[in-house]
Amino acid sequence: MTPAADMTSPTLSPGAEASFLTPSNGNDDRSIHSEQDTDSEDDSVLGAARTSSDIREHDRKVLLDEEELDQMLTENRLGRRGSGLALPNPFKKMMGKTYGKGSAESGPSSESLSNNASSEEKERRRQRRARRKDKKDRLVEAAAHGEDRGLMYEMEEGFLKEGSATGESSNTDDLSDIDKHEHSGNDKSKRRKYGRMCYISVLILLAFALLALGAWKLSMGRRKIPVQTMFNNGTALFAPTTILISLDGFRADFLQRGITPRLNSFIAEGISPVYMLPSFPSVTFPNHYTLATGLYPESHGIVGNTFWDPALKREFYYTDPSRSMQPEWWGGEPIWVTAEKQGIRTAIHMWPGSEAHILDLEPSFLDTFKSKEPLLGKVDRVLELLDKPGQEDESALIADMRPQLIAAYVPNVDSAGHKYGPNSTEMRATISSVDKMLDQLFIGLEDRNLTEVVNVVIVSDHGMATTSTDRLIQLDDLIDLNLIEHTDGWPLYGLRPKLADDLMPLYDKLTAAAKEHGSFDVYLRDTNMPERYHFSKNERIAPLWIVPNTGWAIVTKEEFNVATAKAEGTEYHPKGLHGYDHENPLMRAIFIARGPAFPHSPNSRVDPFRKFLHPYLSLPLTRVENIEVYNIVCDSLNLVPQPNNGTLRLPLKPVGTHSPETTPEEPMDPLPSAASSTSVPTSTVDPSIDRPVVSDVPGIDRPVISQGPTETPTTSNVPGAPETTGEPEAGGGFWDALDGDYLAGKLEEFRNWLGGFFGGSNTAGQKEVDK
Repeated sequence: MTPAADMTSPTLSPGAEASFLTPSNGNDDRSIHSEQDTDSEDDSVLGAARTSSDIREHDRKVLLDEEELDQMLTENRLGRRGSGLALPNPFKKMMGKTYGKGSAESGPSSESLSNNASSEEKERRRQRRARRKDKKDRLVEAAAHGEDRGLMYEMEEGFLKEGSATGESSNTDDLSDIDKHEHSGNDKSKRRKYGRMCYISVLILLAFALLALGAWKLSMGRRKIPVQTMFNNGTALFAPTTILISLDGFRADFLQRGITPRLNSFIAEGISPVYMLPSFPSVTFPNHYTLATGLYPESHGIVGNTFWDPALKREFYYTDPSRSMQPEWWGGEPIWVTAEKQGIRTAIHMWPGSEAHILDLEPSFLDTFKSKEPLLGKVDRVLELLDKPGQEDESALIADMRPQLIAAYVPNVDSAGHKYGPNSTEMRATISSVDKMLDQLFIGLEDRNLTEVVNVVIVSDHGMATTSTDRLIQLDDLIDLNLIEHTDGWPLYGLRPKLADDLMPLYDKLTAAAKEHGSFDVYLRDTNMPERYHFSKNERIAPLWIVPNTGWAIVTKEEFNVATAKAEGTEYHPKGLHGYDHENPLMRAIFIARGPAFPHSPNSRVDPFRKFLHPYLSLPLTRVENIEVYNIVCDSLNLVPQPNNGTLRLPLKPVGTHSPETTPEEPMDPLPSAASSTSVPTSTVDPSIDRPVVSDVPGIDRPVISQGPTETPTTSNVPGAPETTGEPEAGGGFWDALDGDYLAGKLEEFRNWLGGFFGGSNTAGQKEVDK
């Protein structure tokens, strides 16, 4: 670029056009009214050559002025309420001007002109300074009245708006509009900020809740074991210990026959209900597993002594270990597994299901089933387990340490009831023998000073009813058995048709026969099964059921030809059965407890906690179900139970003591057939029919026909049988009549008539009422 071009096209520095009041572009007349905070004298000083001391002095004055204004504005802001507005430094940019380098032209050179100019310049300087002072005063006054926000905005921009509070006219309305707009923007900003904070807070709370839930689940999974309270018998320390004994087939009213002195004394020492109800169906395996788990059979899956599983496509048969002792059959968690998981050692003696390796956790001590084991051998086994070293013995091996739960199964009463009938002399002898066994056990506890140290709980699984050839239902005469693929249970019958389309025709045919016969009820699992049975929510339960009245049995001609037997006088076996409606008085079981976990007054009667209506007369009944036993035993050992159907927990709440007034009437057992009183020939049985031997299994599942002439047993034939006087057993009363054949049949007919009149199903369900 050439020099000529350079001179004709001057380049201005940035900001040079922003103000024409700099020393190089100054206009003294306009500077009087300028909003700029300097004058020509200041500019000349700033533009002239200066020493460092001059510069520092000038800067010091400027800083002092700024600090003075800052302090006044700050104090004013702090003093005002509700302001919250941060004001910037009002002179931050006021002194930050850009100065030019000065013009190359210095003006007129004559001295006279210089003196006149100097005089005029001083006058203008005085006016400007007076105006600056007036502006400062107005600025301070405006700040005192809350107008500093608009002033600071103008000062930050390096000018004052025309007509502003510091100018020659007021513009308060415009400033108010600006303030309102800015306040509105601030409110919106605050609301947005508040919303963000709320959103973040909710997220934090949700995260905390999830963490707390996870920690709770983990803690529930670990399940802290409660601290064990130790008991001292004088020679050793005992952690909480419970002996659970099940007397299979021991009916509640057997305690009223005068042949159980030890059991009656045990009732007087402990706490018990007048009876306990089994679960439906009232047979051995479902009820023993209910006692062990607190679950109804429909929940734990053992829905009968025999049943078909459509998913596994296999049959469960309780007397055959190859078809029953596999873990896939057994749902829920039995008490020995619950205890072992929580560090409590267990010993299980012949309990149904204990050999099935349930949940892959075995009891510390396991005794398999032995049908011929003597009763006193059970006593020796229990006392042997109690004599083992405890936790306080440091030299003892863990594998040999004393268990805290001992559960023992006693099948003798059930076997005698099936073989001889519940009212036979042999049955009385067996009951007496079991009572003596318990007496030996209690003597052993007393000898070891464990009466107040060890809990003892005695239960049974169901009762027993007398059968008769006159109370048999020939299934072949009711339906075509060729339509049936599987039959479950006994004496009640579950039917699985080969074709689903045959289900309703079979039901209709059986329902019509039930109305005519009056000795059984028919139910569809998914339609009209009584809710009180808790027997519908499992696919192992057959879709169609025949439930006979108590004392009746259903047989096929292959098993027992009813017409032929009646013609020939053949006696039907077994002589005693169970498996009926679990609320029938003949199916009632027992529950008796004593020990440190049951700190009640002697002879206490437990508080009934559920009320129902009698199916026939709508009379209020009270009942305690066997689903409660699992929780009670767990509490006695300080165990945390698994979820179950029970609700009762320790301590029990007695309502008084046992007395003759609180004892239920002894139910009247159906009479045996006339053939049982005489010796008659029996029919020949097809040897191909598979039937269990009554004396070798815990509960009979199919009828067995006697092979020789019947013989009336005598007391001398039974070891240890009590002497008899020849007098008939006490009985009778209102409940006896209610459960008698004649009255029960009439009531059944009346109930069926009502069901047909109102269009209801043929059910015998009881209605549940409030407590």
